[in-house]
Amino acid sequence: MSLVLEARDINKHFRKPVLFHVLKDIGFDVKKGEFASIMGKSGCGKSTLLYILSTMDTDYEGQLYLNETLVTGKPHNELSRLRNKQIGFVFQFHYLLSEFSVLENVMLPAKKLAEKTNAEITHNAMEKLKMLNIGHLAKKRASRISGGEKQRVAIARALINDPLILMGDEPTGNLDSYNAENVFQIFKQLKEEQGLSLLVVTHDVDFAQRTDRIILMEDGKIINDPNN
Repeated sequence: MSLVLEARDINKHFRKPVLFHVLKDIGFDVKKGEFASIMGKSGCGKSTLLYILSTMDTDYEGQLYLNETLVTGKPHNELSRLRNKQIGFVFQFHYLLSEFSVLENVMLPAKKLAEKTNAEITHNAMEKLKMLNIGHLAKKRASRISGGEKQRVAIARALINDPLILMGDEPTGNLDSYNAENVFQIFKQLKEEQGLSLLVVTHDVDFAQRTDRIILMEDGKIINDPNN
């Protein structure tokens, strides 16, 4: 089974205001088609870890592999391209551009990657919206749709470049239980129908318990991982 993501001996220090060892010897992997969640109390380092795994934070010791290729130490422009192409990211807050239409928001990462024509990107963006049952919202301004719909648009945007892995930082944190369940079902469907790998930081126990595996963190360490 191929590894989509692998972290080896990841250590992270915050230098200010005082030296603080925030992540300690983190090591785990995510296989193709696996839906894993990371849980732990606030401040245990979950989001910090996710930012390293997503290549957004490069100030750490250890090695990070994406699709079995070492990405640690690569220049920022290369990482930016790699991230845009291979990693989809869904945050607690949707970060849509409110003055743009739903369709335009979804197209943005593909336009940045610039590997396809505008017509192809438009077509792909529509396909993603239809897959998430929000095709009818394509022309609406992002500011004019509901919170649950906005999070679906954010998921469509994260999928536009057909990433290897979808990462989520509390993706249901701002949603009511109905919309949170919708997001879970979308993630589950992506795993089952498209073989997508997912790694989600969450406080939602019900959500985590239905993923393939819960990686439990405490004080910057992994204290429980069913795979290790």
